[in-house]
Amino acid sequence: MLGVLGDLVEDVVVWLNEPLRETTDTDVELFRTRGGSAANVAAFAADRYPTRFLGCVGADPTGDRLVAELATGGVEVRVQRRGTTGTVVVLIDQDGERTMFPHRGASGLLTEIDQSWAVDLEHLHLTAYSSTTEPMRSAVVEFARRVRGRGATVSLDASSTGLLRRYGPGRFRELVAELRPRFLLANRAEADVLGLPERACREVVVVVKDGGRPTTVFAPGAPAVEVDVPPVPLVRDLTGAGDAFAAGFLTAWLLGADPRSACVEGHAVARKVLTTPGAGGTR
Repeated sequence: MLGVLGDLVEDVVVWLNEPLRETTDTDVELFRTRGGSAANVAAFAADRYPTRFLGCVGADPTGDRLVAELATGGVEVRVQRRGTTGTVVVLIDQDGERTMFPHRGASGLLTEIDQSWAVDLEHLHLTAYSSTTEPMRSAVVEFARRVRGRGATVSLDASSTGLLRRYGPGRFRELVAELRPRFLLANRAEADVLGLPERACREVVVVVKDGGRPTTVFAPGAPAVEVDVPPVPLVRDLTGAGDAFAAGFLTAWLLGADPRSACVEGHAVARKVLTTPGAGGTR
């Protein structure tokens, strides 16, 4: 089973129909969807491989709805309930690029993870969002240690340049060494902030996405492998594309694919979300 630990929030996705007009009104379309990087990965993965989401969500109607939506999509959901469910406002410009205004709420309140949540996990996927703030950071590191002790592997997504700069690239590299992931996933901007692949830990396979340009896999002791990204005619919303890639990549790898073939599957899943609002939206 694939375990995905991290955020489950509501995304308020705002599509700009014209350039942003500061200090006055701008014509937009607005959508409310399920969000949270980890929840997105779990949702995209569930129809490809048995998947369990692990996290914390508010004890409120929004939390109820988001948990039910994940479960209806085939995800096994294990959550603590406290606080208020988080919200992320996602502003999408006319080129599909995102500006995010996150309020994580209950997603950052996960503590003392039940050992039963690790049962049957073959692989645990983490995000930087869920691994860099206390008390959650300590809980996540300990849970990852326990999972590795059961023979499972771990992966980590770098998540956000803003987060990495606030946390500190050096501190994040120390976190990577502590978590000992099999895979570290990053986009080109995040890789540049972290000095990847040159400053990657030993034994970590670094996967660097670069928009429509080839994805590159850097495996220790092996030549870099470039995997072309098939062209997409229209990109309206990039929200969740990296999460969809992670789901396709990890499930393919768990089914026996090598990293090159896993990237191909990651690209195929990611292209499905580029024309819809957010990661959980519909046309």
